[in-house]
Amino acid sequence: MKHLYTFRLIESVARMGSMRRAAEDMNLTASALNRRIRRFEEEFGAEIFERLPGGVRLNPAGELLLHHYRATRSDLSRVQSQVADLAGERRGHVSIACSQALAPYFLPEQIARYRMAHPGVTFTVNVRDRAQAEAELASYSSDLALVFEPVYLVDFEVIETLPQPVNVVMAADHPLAAKTELRLRDCLDHPHVAPSTAYGVRHLLDFAARRIGRRLDPVVETESFDLIRHYVLHERALGFQIPIGLKAPADGSLRFRAISGRDIPPGSLILGQMRGRTLPVASARFAMQLASALNEQAARG
Repeated sequence: MKHLYTFRLIESVARMGSMRRAAEDMNLTASALNRRIRRFEEEFGAEIFERLPGGVRLNPAGELLLHHYRATRSDLSRVQSQVADLAGERRGHVSIACSQALAPYFLPEQIARYRMAHPGVTFTVNVRDRAQAEAELASYSSDLALVFEPVYLVDFEVIETLPQPVNVVMAADHPLAAKTELRLRDCLDHPHVAPSTAYGVRHLLDFAARRIGRRLDPVVETESFDLIRHYVLHERALGFQIPIGLKAPADGSLRFRAISGRDIPPGSLILGQMRGRTLPVASARFAMQLASALNEQAARG
């Protein structure tokens, strides 16, 4: 598989935008890397990089070539995992792009459960916003995506969905903690901490606020769900997340309450893959386990 090494070099150059930096990344001299790329371009019959004053970037031919390499690498990984299955080794690698809400509790539990049965399988977990997760599938950087309210769904093949209401995260002694029904307008009257606009929770909040003639005006806007959970204890502010990423602390300091469905209907947590792609065995089996776990969550309500 020596030819795959050249493709790895090309991918590194594309990622770094510089022959020199890519050479350092791949433990080569810049001149050796440049010669290898030039030789490949001669054999390929076309240049694949634009040489710029400040570095290099893929041209359209290079973009096509890199996409081909990533698809080939994915197919090779699938065949390798199938061969390992034939040998009874149950090896493989699973890469998954996920929303932050899945990182603290759901995915660690699912990965550990899978590895108990298949200890030879390794994992890469890429925490991404919803648009980035879909891009990871398209570029073959991730086999699976588990995201809340995906953006495009053009090349996204849905495997399973789980409804998730938007929850308010608050201190246990917050005035709204005792309300029988939590309305969005009441939440917006208090200081609040919100996810940035790249996230599905924020998308639902902004849309619902516009419907009632209001807007979010967060005292803190952040990409960190951990920061949201911790900040609400400092300013008696309100945070917003989905329940799959929440777990009540042992000291009882936090409360989680769903915003009324009259204001914000539940959004969709979606497990998916690249449309038309045949997944490696390990990834396909893990997808089946995740789908079953999401079904169990739905049954529990």
